[in-house]
Amino acid sequence: MHLSITFKLILFLQVAVLFCSPTLWSEDVKKSNSKDSYYLKGERTKDGIGKYYLGREISQVMGHLGAGWLERPKREQEERTDLLIKNMKLSATDHVADIGAGSGYFSFRISPLVPQGKVHAVDISPQMLGIIRAKKGKGGFDNILTVQSSIKNTTLEPNSIDCALIVDAYHEFSYPREMAQSIFRSLKQQGRLILIEYRQEDPGVPIKLLHKMSEKQARKEICEVGYVWKETLDFLPQQHFIVFEKPSAEK
Repeated sequence: MHLSITFKLILFLQVAVLFCSPTLWSEDVKKSNSKDSYYLKGERTKDGIGKYYLGREISQVMGHLGAGWLERPKREQEERTDLLIKNMKLSATDHVADIGAGSGYFSFRISPLVPQGKVHAVDISPQMLGIIRAKKGKGGFDNILTVQSSIKNTTLEPNSIDCALIVDAYHEFSYPREMAQSIFRSLKQQGRLILIEYRQEDPGVPIKLLHKMSEKQARKEICEVGYVWKETLDFLPQQHFIVFEKPSAEK
Protein backbone atom coordinates (compact mmCIF):
# COMPACT_ATOMS: atom_id res chain seq x y z
CA MET A 1 0.00 0.00 0.00
CA HIS A 2 2.87 2.35 0.87
CA LEU A 3 4.52 1.75 -2.56
CA SER A 4 1.27 2.49 -4.39
CA ILE A 5 0.91 5.87 -2.65
CA THR A 6 4.54 6.75 -3.40
CA PHE A 7 4.11 5.91 -7.10
CA LYS A 8 0.98 8.05 -7.32
CA LEU A 9 2.78 10.95 -5.63
CA ILE A 10 5.70 10.75 -8.07
CA LEU A 11 3.32 10.62 -11.04
CA PHE A 12 1.42 13.64 -9.71
CA LEU A 13 4.62 15.65 -9.29
CA GLN A 14 5.77 14.81 -12.83
CA VAL A 15 2.48 16.01 -14.31
CA ALA A 16 2.59 19.14 -12.17
CA VAL A 17 6.07 19.99 -13.39
CA LEU A 18 5.01 19.54 -17.01
CA PHE A 19 1.99 21.82 -16.78
CA CYS A 20 3.35 24.36 -14.31
CA SER A 21 6.78 24.85 -15.85
CA PRO A 22 6.74 28.34 -17.45
CA THR A 23 9.23 27.31 -20.09
CA LEU A 24 7.52 24.13 -21.28
CA TRP A 25 4.01 25.51 -21.11
CA SER A 26 4.80 28.84 -22.76
CA GLU A 27 6.61 27.10 -25.60
CA ASP A 28 3.60 24.85 -26.25
CA VAL A 29 1.21 27.80 -26.25
CA LYS A 30 3.58 29.82 -28.42
CA LYS A 31 3.76 26.98 -30.94
CA SER A 32 0.01 26.45 -31.13
CA ASN A 33 -0.69 30.17 -31.56
CA SER A 34 2.31 30.97 -33.73
CA LYS A 35 1.77 33.30 -36.68
CA ASP A 36 4.35 31.16 -38.47
CA SER A 37 2.00 28.17 -38.55
CA TYR A 38 1.78 28.44 -42.34
CA TYR A 39 5.49 27.67 -42.58
CA LEU A 40 7.36 24.42 -42.08
CA LYS A 41 10.97 23.78 -41.27
CA GLY A 42 12.69 21.18 -43.43
CA GLU A 43 15.89 20.20 -45.10
CA ARG A 44 17.94 23.22 -46.06
CA THR A 45 19.20 22.92 -49.60
CA LYS A 46 22.24 24.76 -50.97
CA ASP A 47 20.40 27.93 -52.04
CA GLY A 48 17.52 27.81 -49.56
CA ILE A 49 16.85 28.73 -45.95
CA GLY A 50 15.18 25.50 -44.83
CA LYS A 51 11.79 27.21 -44.48
CA TYR A 52 8.90 25.98 -46.62
CA TYR A 53 5.65 27.65 -47.65
CA LEU A 54 2.94 25.62 -49.37
CA GLY A 55 5.53 23.07 -50.47
CA ARG A 56 8.15 25.56 -51.73
CA GLU A 57 11.47 26.19 -50.04
CA ILE A 58 12.19 29.89 -49.70
CA SER A 59 15.47 30.93 -51.30
CA GLN A 60 18.32 32.90 -49.83
CA VAL A 61 18.28 36.66 -50.38
CA MET A 62 20.47 38.44 -52.87
CA GLY A 63 21.85 41.42 -50.96
CA HIS A 64 23.02 44.84 -52.07
CA LEU A 65 26.23 43.32 -53.43
CA GLY A 66 24.10 42.00 -56.30
CA ALA A 67 23.23 45.52 -57.49
CA GLY A 68 25.72 45.25 -60.34
CA TRP A 69 23.97 42.17 -61.69
CA LEU A 70 20.62 43.97 -61.59
CA GLU A 71 22.05 46.84 -63.62
CA ARG A 72 24.00 44.74 -66.13
CA PRO A 73 24.01 46.27 -69.65
CA LYS A 74 22.59 43.15 -71.30
CA ARG A 75 19.58 42.85 -69.00
CA GLU A 76 17.13 44.53 -71.37
CA GLN A 77 18.22 42.30 -74.22
CA GLU A 78 18.23 39.10 -72.14
CA GLU A 79 14.95 39.67 -70.30
CA ARG A 80 13.18 42.19 -72.58
CA THR A 81 12.50 44.48 -69.68
CA ASP A 82 11.25 47.04 -72.20
CA LEU A 83 8.39 44.74 -73.16
CA LEU A 84 7.70 44.00 -69.50
CA ILE A 85 7.19 47.68 -68.72
CA LYS A 86 5.15 48.27 -71.88
CA ASN A 87 2.76 45.45 -70.95
CA MET A 88 2.14 46.90 -67.50
CA LYS A 89 -0.20 49.32 -69.32
CA LEU A 90 0.24 52.14 -66.85
CA SER A 91 -1.69 55.41 -66.77
CA ALA A 92 -0.03 58.79 -66.26
CA THR A 93 -1.64 59.22 -62.84
CA ASP A 94 -0.93 55.74 -61.47
CA HIS A 95 0.75 55.12 -58.15
CA VAL A 96 3.06 52.16 -58.70
CA ALA A 97 4.84 50.13 -56.03
CA ASP A 98 8.11 48.52 -57.10
CA ILE A 99 8.33 45.82 -54.42
CA GLY A 100 11.86 44.61 -53.81
CA ALA A 101 13.06 47.52 -55.90
CA GLY A 102 16.73 46.73 -55.38
CA SER A 103 18.89 49.28 -57.19
CA GLY A 104 15.80 50.88 -58.77
CA TYR A 105 16.20 49.37 -62.24
CA PHE A 106 12.43 49.35 -62.84
CA SER A 107 11.58 52.35 -60.68
CA PHE A 108 13.62 54.70 -62.87
CA ARG A 109 12.16 53.27 -66.07
CA ILE A 110 8.59 53.50 -64.79
CA SER A 111 8.98 57.04 -63.43
CA PRO A 112 8.58 58.87 -66.80
CA LEU A 113 5.43 56.85 -67.56
CA VAL A 114 3.56 58.15 -64.51
CA PRO A 115 4.34 61.91 -64.53
CA GLN A 116 1.24 62.75 -62.49
CA GLY A 117 1.62 59.69 -60.30
CA LYS A 118 4.25 58.23 -57.98
CA VAL A 119 6.68 55.32 -57.95
CA HIS A 120 7.13 53.82 -54.50
CA ALA A 121 10.48 52.03 -54.50
CA VAL A 122 10.06 49.51 -51.68
CA ASP A 123 12.96 47.49 -50.30
CA ILE A 124 14.13 45.94 -47.05
CA SER A 125 17.76 46.88 -47.69
CA PRO A 126 18.88 50.35 -46.55
CA GLN A 127 21.88 50.00 -48.87
CA MET A 128 19.68 49.41 -51.91
CA LEU A 129 17.49 52.38 -50.99
CA GLY A 130 20.63 54.44 -50.62
CA ILE A 131 21.61 53.55 -54.18
CA ILE A 132 18.18 54.71 -55.40
CA ARG A 133 18.39 57.98 -53.49
CA ALA A 134 21.85 58.64 -54.92
CA LYS A 135 20.54 58.15 -58.48
CA LYS A 136 17.47 60.24 -57.75
CA GLY A 137 19.70 63.02 -56.44
CA LYS A 138 21.06 63.55 -59.93
CA GLY A 139 17.67 65.04 -60.85
CA GLY A 140 14.65 64.31 -63.01
CA PHE A 141 12.95 61.69 -60.85
CA ASP A 142 11.04 63.65 -58.25
CA ASN A 143 8.09 61.23 -58.37
CA ILE A 144 10.16 58.33 -56.98
CA LEU A 145 9.72 57.77 -53.24
CA THR A 146 11.94 55.34 -51.34
CA VAL A 147 10.10 53.15 -48.84
CA GLN A 148 11.83 51.09 -46.14
CA SER A 149 9.92 47.84 -45.66
CA SER A 150 10.17 45.13 -43.03
CA ILE A 151 10.23 41.38 -43.65
CA LYS A 152 6.45 41.26 -43.15
CA ASN A 153 5.16 44.70 -44.12
CA THR A 154 5.67 47.00 -47.10
CA THR A 155 4.70 49.95 -44.85
CA LEU A 156 2.68 51.41 -47.75
CA GLU A 157 -0.54 53.26 -46.95
CA PRO A 158 -3.76 51.24 -47.29
CA ASN A 159 -5.66 51.59 -50.57
CA SER A 160 -2.99 53.84 -52.07
CA ILE A 161 -1.51 51.80 -54.94
CA ASP A 162 -2.88 51.20 -58.44
CA CYS A 163 -0.28 48.64 -59.50
CA ALA A 164 2.34 46.67 -57.58
CA LEU A 165 5.25 45.05 -59.39
CA ILE A 166 7.47 42.28 -58.02
CA VAL A 167 10.32 41.26 -60.31
CA ASP A 168 12.33 38.17 -59.36
CA ALA A 169 12.05 38.94 -55.65
CA TYR A 170 8.97 37.19 -54.26
CA HIS A 171 10.74 33.81 -54.04
CA GLU A 172 13.17 35.41 -51.55
CA PHE A 173 10.56 36.80 -49.15
CA SER A 174 11.06 35.11 -45.78
CA TYR A 175 7.38 35.80 -45.01
CA PRO A 176 5.68 35.57 -48.41
CA ARG A 177 2.17 35.23 -47.00
CA GLU A 178 2.42 38.33 -44.82
CA MET A 179 4.03 40.35 -47.58
CA ALA A 180 1.33 39.35 -50.06
CA GLN A 181 -1.28 40.40 -47.52
CA SER A 182 0.50 43.70 -46.92
CA ILE A 183 0.58 44.44 -50.66
CA PHE A 184 -3.10 43.47 -50.86
CA ARG A 185 -3.98 46.06 -48.21
CA SER A 186 -2.01 48.75 -50.04
CA LEU A 187 -3.81 48.16 -53.34
CA LYS A 188 -6.91 50.06 -54.33
CA GLN A 189 -9.96 48.03 -55.30
CA GLN A 190 -9.23 46.34 -58.63
CA GLY A 191 -5.59 47.30 -58.21
CA ARG A 192 -3.16 44.91 -59.87
CA LEU A 193 -0.25 42.87 -58.62
CA ILE A 194 2.11 41.89 -61.43
CA LEU A 195 4.40 39.04 -60.45
CA ILE A 196 7.48 38.34 -62.54
CA GLU A 197 9.38 35.11 -61.85
CA TYR A 198 11.75 32.97 -63.88
CA ARG A 199 9.91 29.99 -65.34
CA GLN A 200 10.58 26.87 -63.30
CA GLU A 201 8.89 24.81 -65.98
CA ASP A 202 11.70 25.64 -68.41
CA PRO A 203 14.98 23.84 -67.58
CA GLY A 204 16.67 25.96 -70.23
CA VAL A 205 16.37 29.12 -68.13
CA PRO A 206 19.89 29.51 -66.67
CA ILE A 207 18.83 30.40 -63.12
CA LYS A 208 19.18 28.42 -59.89
CA LEU A 209 16.12 26.27 -59.17
CA LEU A 210 15.03 28.08 -56.00
CA HIS A 211 15.17 31.39 -57.86
CA LYS A 212 12.47 30.16 -60.24
CA MET A 213 8.75 29.60 -59.71
CA SER A 214 6.16 27.63 -61.61
CA GLU A 215 2.95 29.39 -62.61
CA LYS A 216 0.98 26.81 -60.61
CA GLN A 217 2.91 27.51 -57.43
CA ALA A 218 2.75 31.27 -57.87
CA ARG A 219 -1.00 31.23 -58.40
CA LYS A 220 -1.51 28.95 -55.40
CA GLU A 221 0.43 31.23 -53.06
CA ILE A 222 -0.91 34.58 -54.23
CA CYS A 223 -4.56 33.54 -54.52
CA GLU A 224 -4.31 32.01 -51.05
CA VAL A 225 -4.63 35.48 -49.49
CA GLY A 226 -7.52 36.87 -51.53
CA TYR A 227 -6.19 37.94 -54.92
CA VAL A 228 -7.93 36.93 -58.12
CA TRP A 229 -5.78 35.60 -60.94
CA LYS A 230 -6.45 37.51 -64.16
CA GLU A 231 -3.95 36.23 -66.72
CA THR A 232 -0.50 34.80 -67.33
CA LEU A 233 1.47 36.08 -70.28
CA ASP A 234 4.62 34.36 -71.53
CA PHE A 235 5.91 36.93 -74.00
CA LEU A 236 9.13 37.31 -71.99
CA PRO A 237 12.11 35.10 -72.94
CA GLN A 238 12.67 33.64 -69.46
CA GLN A 239 9.97 34.79 -67.07
CA HIS A 240 6.28 34.47 -66.30
CA PHE A 241 4.24 37.69 -66.36
CA ILE A 242 1.38 36.89 -63.98
CA VAL A 243 -1.37 39.41 -63.26
CA PHE A 244 -3.51 39.29 -60.10
CA GLU A 245 -6.21 41.70 -58.99
CA LYS A 246 -7.62 42.88 -55.69
CA PRO A 247 -11.34 42.28 -56.08
CA SER A 248 -13.92 44.98 -55.43
CA ALA A 249 -15.46 44.98 -51.97
CA GLU A 250 -18.77 43.21 -51.75
CA LYS A 251 -21.78 45.51 -51.58
